[in-house]
Amino acid sequence: MRIHASSGTTGKPTVVGYTQNDIDNWANIVARSLRAAGGSAKDKIHVAYGYGLFTGGLGAHYGAERLGATVIPMSGGQTEKQAQLIRDFQPDMIMVTPSYCLNLIEELERQMGGDARGCSLRVGVFGAEPWTLAMRAEIERRLGITALDIYGLSEVMGPGVAMECLETVDGPTIWEDHFFPEIVNPDDGTPLEDGEHGELLFTTLTKEALPVIRYRTRDLTRLLPGTARTMRRMDRISGRSDDMLIIRGVNVFPSQLEEEILKFEHLAPHYQLEVNRRGHLDSLAVRVELKESGLALSHEQRCQICHQLRHRIKSMVGISTDITIVNCGSIPRSEGKACRVFDLRKAVVSG
Repeated sequence: MRIHASSGTTGKPTVVGYTQNDIDNWANIVARSLRAAGGSAKDKIHVAYGYGLFTGGLGAHYGAERLGATVIPMSGGQTEKQAQLIRDFQPDMIMVTPSYCLNLIEELERQMGGDARGCSLRVGVFGAEPWTLAMRAEIERRLGITALDIYGLSEVMGPGVAMECLETVDGPTIWEDHFFPEIVNPDDGTPLEDGEHGELLFTTLTKEALPVIRYRTRDLTRLLPGTARTMRRMDRISGRSDDMLIIRGVNVFPSQLEEEILKFEHLAPHYQLEVNRRGHLDSLAVRVELKESGLALSHEQRCQICHQLRHRIKSMVGISTDITIVNCGSIPRSEGKACRVFDLRKAVVSG
């Protein structure tokens, strides 16, 4: 009936199949998720996830239609046009990756005289990549919305496996009537109790074309008691067991560095991490953008920010870094999931 593929930024995508019943269940589950986000048939929903093999766009689209809402099927990219359509059509909700939403906010601010909070959006449904609480606060502050977390993965179904509820905003509720979650030790697969951090596993209960049993998501989180709904919640994703960087024997997650970057008033949430090998030692370089408010900073002030950020990262993860601050717009923008980590050690070895 249908073929989709996973959307990871590295490696070969995983192909998954869907029967008609799978598609119908998917639409119902995403519609349920949108209701949990405060959506209704009266709303207009702007879908800025990519359409195609990636499950995000079509999954969001089907769910919004099943809810009875008016769908704006924009897909990803064309940032200037996206912002203009938001201003013209005045949607109530947006479904998009958090990193691309930051690009949209920049364009909306440009079109709206520096303040995007006057747009019609009231709720954002963000997924497809990990994001920090600092990034959530940045989006909410600059767009004037409530930012909610939707969780999913193509191998299990797509977006809608879990959804954060508007009433509580305390982590996504897992729809346990369709997906049974477990947490295990990522090193040896030992089951862990609710509340303990580990790797998230799923067993599908209603999937027909490609059911999975104890599928290892590589996402690191913990299971929490239900609040707005009776089903269990998952804590925010702290990282992935397969994108953890080991630098000089230290485990480093990109999300840890992002949290430190966003503590600085004049630094933007656009950054790149480059891991290299100098002789026999690994090195980590961080490139991070200034916000427009920081363009007037003197060379001495920029050096001071570099020193402070280097000190904070050293204090948090225990490794030294090379920090480079660049002007706003210098780092390429993503139209979907952001690709922020470049591990060049493999190239050095193979070369």
